[in-house]
Amino acid sequence: MAALNEDWKMPAALQPNPNTYAYDLDRALSSVVGLSSRVPADAFTAEILGTERAGYGALIREDGLVLTIGYLVTEAEDVWLTTNAGRAVPAHVLAYDQVSGFGLIQALGRLNIPVLPIGDPSRAMVGEDVVLAGMGGRTRSVAAQIVARQEFAGYWEYLLDEAIFTSPAHPLWGGAALIGSGGELLGIGSLQLHQATAGGETQPLNMIVPVDLLTPILDDMTRLGRPNRAARPWLGLYASESGNKVVVIGLATDGPASQGGVEAGDTVLAVSGRAVGSLASFFRRVWALGEAGVDVPLTIHRGGRTFELCVTSVDRNQLLKVPRLH
Repeated sequence: MAALNEDWKMPAALQPNPNTYAYDLDRALSSVVGLSSRVPADAFTAEILGTERAGYGALIREDGLVLTIGYLVTEAEDVWLTTNAGRAVPAHVLAYDQVSGFGLIQALGRLNIPVLPIGDPSRAMVGEDVVLAGMGGRTRSVAAQIVARQEFAGYWEYLLDEAIFTSPAHPLWGGAALIGSGGELLGIGSLQLHQATAGGETQPLNMIVPVDLLTPILDDMTRLGRPNRAARPWLGLYASESGNKVVVIGLATDGPASQGGVEAGDTVLAVSGRAVGSLASFFRRVWALGEAGVDVPLTIHRGGRTFELCVTSVDRNQLLKVPRLH
């Protein structure tokens, strides 16, 4: 992802036109801030996500509470927010949630921007005109449409029952605010994916985490720094689907799967004797066994052999540096 201070803008044809929306577009866009964070080199996520991260966030409360995507701020020790007017404000990490993927940031100074009201993504329909907004106003935002609402499984042991997908894609998607037809916040940008078209080409899409996943955990995250729920078992492996098979493509360094004998290239056939053929079924089988710390029996196929391994799961949050309050 390119740095946020680069001199770039979206092509004029992709920028949102304020005359086509029933709300004050420029006011809504001014609620989006740039976000930069610095993570210690010895942080658990530094190897995968790097130590310098940049993206966006949206102001959701008058007291300076900013919603973003969690990977931008996981283990961050320094965070800065920048408004469209160029005002830079330090911030600290309040919480991040591995289940939804959200992160919460508290600004430590006045941002002097309006709050972006939280909407109801369940009412957003495929085909609805939306805006995927980055800091910088119209020139850093995309006039898009919702093109799909469906399950999404991420290779890093992540699953959403229903994510929102939009097109055209925003090139700097991390933490971008999805603004609905009424000017409300519907979700936060997480990924860019590519979907095959009928003509054999690929179409870039943005995957959006819907904001209704935040509502039931917001109070806990602001008070406790985490949702008040049991931690899911985490194996520390990266997997993909290939021909209705789950294939291990990588392992977290010194993670449970690595220590338990799993290797890159292994095919996972079953969890606790129950067959898996997709990432979603694999993750659900693991999580159904209990809380973090539970033993996870895996049926593995490797080099023409099929055998059993048992991996003792952990709570991945215990491996992460705790947010440092200023």
